[in-house]
Amino acid sequence: MGYPVIFVFESIYYPVLAAIGITVNLVAIVILCRGNCGLSRCITCYLVAMATADLMVVIVEVMLKRINNIYLLINFLFITPVCSMIIVTKFAALDCSVWFTVAFTFDRFVAISFQKLRPRYCTKRTASVVIATVCTLACLRSIPFYFTSEPRYVINNIPYLCMATAAYNTSPFWAAYESFDSVVTPLLPIILILSFNALTVKHIIKSNKIRKMLMHNSDNRNDPESENRKKSMILLFTLSGNFILLWTPYFVHSLKWRMKNYNYQDKYYSNPIYINQQTGFMLQLLSSCTNTCIYGLTQRKFRQELKNGVKYLVTLNGKLCK
Repeated sequence: MGYPVIFVFESIYYPVLAAIGITVNLVAIVILCRGNCGLSRCITCYLVAMATADLMVVIVEVMLKRINNIYLLINFLFITPVCSMIIVTKFAALDCSVWFTVAFTFDRFVAISFQKLRPRYCTKRTASVVIATVCTLACLRSIPFYFTSEPRYVINNIPYLCMATAAYNTSPFWAAYESFDSVVTPLLPIILILSFNALTVKHIIKSNKIRKMLMHNSDNRNDPESENRKKSMILLFTLSGNFILLWTPYFVHSLKWRMKNYNYQDKYYSNPIYINQQTGFMLQLLSSCTNTCIYGLTQRKFRQELKNGVKYLVTLNGKLCK
């Protein structure tokens, strides 16, 4: 009897996702930290934080969990306390990734819509405080998940694997906490991102109308400022659409099915509910490879830095070969 189709797809998907996710985020972090992309220090802080959080998601959830379960089978990672820590770290990294995106969106909203507030809020210091606060809250919110697991097996007095505790399956507290978790990530971020982007776009459209009226009688019809704002609108819609598209299947599934349903028996592997669940996970994790990519690759100087890096590696390789 062959493996279910979803298993075969996952065995190919996760190694590819890990290779792309680790490469993309590492390259983004290196290029952004060099500071040659023409971005403000404030924006650079948010983008580096987003890329770092996404890198952590790929390493912890994709490498240490998914790929290990399929290919590596490293015993140490199956020990219950280690397994529980991986769960906690995954939730913390996902929260950071999502809320850094919200913080970045709000920063751009302030920068474009509130010119007087911009010099005080859109600074590296403010970005650092926001990033540190998000990290702290994400870690604190994820700690309770450490106590939701118990060992499935005990071999030579060593607990192995993680399964939901009986209290977790039956407790009204945990049912409420999971509902709260679904609201905090990703429903509330989706609402906030849509709201900030809608207000930002409204401001850009209004400003563009005023500029067109002022330039109507001008001989020079080229308006670089309007072009820049148009690019900002496209970027904001792309980021928002990407986040919402990739997180919606996971969110819809979580509304009806609690985490206790994540451990299916063999006979359920072809169940549409299980397939929808795994598809939601795959799309959710894919978002860890796209946000920084979308923003970085739309910036001309970022692309130039990337080209310079590739040329350097090719040249270095050529010299080494000689």
